[in-house]
Amino acid sequence: MTANVQPTDLSIEHSFSGIPAIPPSSPKEKFDRLRNEWKRQRRHEPSTAKSVLLPAYQCIIGMGREAIPLILRELETNLDNWFWALMMITEEDPVPDESRGDGASMAQAWIQWGKDRGYEL
Repeated sequence: MTANVQPTDLSIEHSFSGIPAIPPSSPKEKFDRLRNEWKRQRRHEPSTAKSVLLPAYQCIIGMGREAIPLILRELETNLDNWFWALMMITEEDPVPDESRGDGASMAQAWIQWGKDRGYEL
């Protein structure tokens, strides 16, 4: 038996996994809101695997390509674990093996990748 969900059942007042649903906003506003929520959700989570599965991070991945310049800009000013999101959105990984584990070098590889593809940072 399948549930019969009508479009009217899905209102803006519903939320996904504790992330408050809000009216549509610009991609930057949405990204900033989700980034801040992700940082609150993960607190001091040492596990990358757990932190990238948090709902706000997954919502950022769900933004798709419109999140790429926002993530790259974030990497320029605030080194954080955005590499998984970039790999999932782009299906690429420009980080050379010798840079793995070096956050600053990994960020630089992604920033250069973005510039090479015309993303304005």
